[in-house]
Amino acid sequence: MTALQSPFARKLGAFVALSATEITAIDKLHARKKQFPAGRDIVHQGQTNQSAYILASGWACSYKLLTGGARQIVDFQIPGDFLGLRSVLFRTSDHNIEPVTQLEASEVLASDLLETFSNTPRLATAMLWAASRDEAMVVEHLVGIGRRDAKERTAHFLLELGARLKLVGLGTTSGYDCPLSQYLLADALGLSAVHVNRVLRELREEGLVTFQHGHVEIHDLDALVLLADFDKTYLDHDGPLLK
Repeated sequence: MTALQSPFARKLGAFVALSATEITAIDKLHARKKQFPAGRDIVHQGQTNQSAYILASGWACSYKLLTGGARQIVDFQIPGDFLGLRSVLFRTSDHNIEPVTQLEASEVLASDLLETFSNTPRLATAMLWAASRDEAMVVEHLVGIGRRDAKERTAHFLLELGARLKLVGLGTTSGYDCPLSQYLLADALGLSAVHVNRVLRELREEGLVTFQHGHVEIHDLDALVLLADFDKTYLDHDGPLLK
């Protein structure tokens, strides 16, 4: 896979029309490739001097663990996303990151980021856009947990995930592969696994969406969007702002 074909380049290309210099800089960021097994944290809350990673393949989740043992998944990371970017910029990680599946990711040091920001300011702007987009998604997740009912929350999550995967070439408006268990969904949506199971069954019986055997199939996109009150403008996928 060339740098231009990588999920990371496809994602940043939604904001910046990438030049040859910027593609070379992206290729350089992919220089240190590593493999990580599922289920073993690669970033730990409170850890210092932590590298960041650009996810090339596989899925991960970022989460906070409370002293009583409860876990809240903040978000899931898919190919093209940064893992632990705040851990580098803040010097101390404020969350954990666990691979959901086996991962391939490129290690990025603080010095790599600073060099990229200095040499390719348009690429730095695109990374700021990506970080701002991630923040917008966290806001939507907060609204979902606080104000949407379980069915609306789940539908919104599945639509957002589909839009994110479509951007990097891993999904379509009719569906996408998804390795998440109902227990992972429960920790992300603030529900119990039993409640998630019931909601998914209701969505399937209503002819909206089916999530089975690691695949999400959307049967009625318009009705699902209406149910979730899903407005994808916060994802900003309408084409490069910087030409």
